[in-house]
Amino acid sequence: MKVILSTLNAKFIHTSLAIRLLKAYSGNDFDIELAEYTIKDPTMNIVSDLFQRRPDVIGFSCYIWNIEETIRVIDVLKKVMPETTIVLGGPEVSYDTQYWMERVKSVDFIVMGDGEETFHHLLQELSGDRKFHYVFGTAYRKGDEVIINPGRPKSDLNTLPSPHRFPEDIPNLSKRIVYFETSRGCPFSCQFCLSSIEVGVRYYDIERVKSDILYLIDNGAKIIKFLDRTFNINRSYAMEMFEFLIENHRGCVFQFEITADIMRPEVLDYLAENAPPGIFRFEIGVQSTNDPTNELVKRRQNFTKLTRTVTKVKESGKIAQHLDLIAGLPQEDYATFRKTFNDVFALGPEELQLGFLKMLRGTGLRNDAAKYNYVYMEHAPYEMLSNDVLSFADVVRLKRLEDVLEKYWNAHRMDHTLNYLMRVEFDSPFDFFQEFGDYWEEQGWQRIGHQLEDLFLRLHEFLSQRKLKTPDVVLGLMKLDYFLGHKYKPRKIWWEDRIGKDSRGRYLSMLAEKFAWQSKELSGELAERPEGKPEQLDGHPMGQPEQLVQRPLSQPEQLVAQQEALPYHLAGRNLSERELQKFAVLEELPFRLEDALQNKELSAKSMEPSLLVVLYQQTVDEKPLYFSLPLARV
Repeated sequence: MKVILSTLNAKFIHTSLAIRLLKAYSGNDFDIELAEYTIKDPTMNIVSDLFQRRPDVIGFSCYIWNIEETIRVIDVLKKVMPETTIVLGGPEVSYDTQYWMERVKSVDFIVMGDGEETFHHLLQELSGDRKFHYVFGTAYRKGDEVIINPGRPKSDLNTLPSPHRFPEDIPNLSKRIVYFETSRGCPFSCQFCLSSIEVGVRYYDIERVKSDILYLIDNGAKIIKFLDRTFNINRSYAMEMFEFLIENHRGCVFQFEITADIMRPEVLDYLAENAPPGIFRFEIGVQSTNDPTNELVKRRQNFTKLTRTVTKVKESGKIAQHLDLIAGLPQEDYATFRKTFNDVFALGPEELQLGFLKMLRGTGLRNDAAKYNYVYMEHAPYEMLSNDVLSFADVVRLKRLEDVLEKYWNAHRMDHTLNYLMRVEFDSPFDFFQEFGDYWEEQGWQRIGHQLEDLFLRLHEFLSQRKLKTPDVVLGLMKLDYFLGHKYKPRKIWWEDRIGKDSRGRYLSMLAEKFAWQSKELSGELAERPEGKPEQLDGHPMGQPEQLVQRPLSQPEQLVAQQEALPYHLAGRNLSERELQKFAVLEELPFRLEDALQNKELSAKSMEPSLLVVLYQQTVDEKPLYFSLPLARV
């Protein structure tokens, strides 16, 4: 009997842990192949591939993101392979199982809950006596009748063989995300989450976990994403794992879902002191800061402690944080969600994901939908459309906000500009993203594609029709962000270049002299500079800020750079004028760049001109370097 275990992943880089767990458990007794596709693959391509493999049984792992596409595949499969047994499993079909058996007539069996032991028992019956009423944890058909058997007790995780040791996975370990679990279950009871249904948390033996992770790293894994619903619920287990991963990471990146308000101070201190930058990423579900809402959905959360954790992690500079919000929870209207958004944005997460409540089958909130007048999609993803305090019009507006939040903040294309806009030009981050999102849709931009340059032009157009307090500063920061968005010196810019050829040449000459001087000074080749003789450029003394005159930069050739040491991160470099021509871009700014980037009010002195210098291809990671020098008028 030939068995294929299949699923439709969201993207190619994703891998299915579920089908590997099933193969690991049953592969010694049955001929089992894995077949992974994506939800973007055409139905006929998937069907044709499965048809050519000639399986006797096909099992599909089903989730909210792939159920509708999977059903289309199943319906065609049953027409061209009517004798093939089709089995579904996974969280999407483990609840309301009667509904799925009635809706999808092409399905022969559904495995509910933990699948390893149940699926193995089902395969034994399919190849043997076919006494399916003995297979607890399944639903099946008996003529026109649907039979749902009693559930099966939860598995002892340490009796399950490792799903991470298949030789055929090794070639792709470095190209895909490896999904990994150290536990199953969740201790919390959030009524919008499927994890609230399972009581208790089960753990794998920690030495077995370490062994599997070392195997994956040894064979090239680059990203391991832990599926534990609350990785840090067991402090000692989590601490031992953090220590192990820090000692053995070898460049691999690890992603975790953590509950921030229960993170112990000693764990935070350890990570701040010992975690190498970039190897950990925390995903933190905040969802709402509205206390009545959290109480209604049985979500225990101490926002003060959560803030402490997120702030401590951010200050360490070691770990990227992804924070989640859910719009549409009970008693969270548009105004209170605005507060939730601003509360969480103030924590400065590297990513802030705005999701919309999904009324998942089996959850308490779906069961209580009528209580809050929820209207939601009939089929997956079951997204809420409105409730008694949030209208569909409000939902549509928040969708616009989500769109620009993803394109601009989460993509990190304009961090300096956005931080300044939200601090100085708009009442709050929420108001910026909402106003921009509204304007975006009014222009019809949601229907067309966007290159990097387009995103800058569209933000510039939006801001141009709005009266800004400091438009020159905003434009200057947009120029900085545009330059930093390139690995190599950009061939074109989206604004008019105002530096004349002669001025550019003088600036490049001055910079080359600075690099040469600093390089010699560091190597000890220069004698001590005589007192009272500042360095000169074109006969003009540098370092005389009193020469500045507050007027528009209409004559850039009259600006000279003041005496200023090059930044410490450029120490030891010696770029010639010719190299600077190749690797540097220059821009005159009508303000002091360092003042605009700091979280403080701009003064009159802040509006003194400066020279922005961006250098490309000077580091191993090819990230641009930038600095600014004050300018003086003559």
